[in-house]
Amino acid sequence: MSLPLDPNALGGLMSGFQRQMDEMKAQAATQEVVGQAGNGMVQVTANGSLDIVAVQIAEAAMDDREMLEDLLTAATNDALRKARGVLEQGMQQLMGGLPLPPGMLGL
Repeated sequence: MSLPLDPNALGGLMSGFQRQMDEMKAQAATQEVVGQAGNGMVQVTANGSLDIVAVQIAEAAMDDREMLEDLLTAATNDALRKARGVLEQGMQQLMGGLPLPPGMLGL
């Protein structure tokens, strides 16, 4: 019985895929998204590497500490959700639209 795929070619295929994946992650790292809460009273900017790069707080949000903490949490979660979307979109393009189960790529 012969194999449909040359095992020696698999290594080259995987290294090419890894290179493309690294390029996609580097490109995603340059993209920034903004999460908001409280009608924009708090804005958190994240990049495609899931790093928080900026936080903006309106003066009116500083009057109530508990509200500010809640707004920061909500805006950060919103920004990270959007940043994961950037990564997922890049992975979908890389995978050529293959239907992969959610969470398979660990994003």
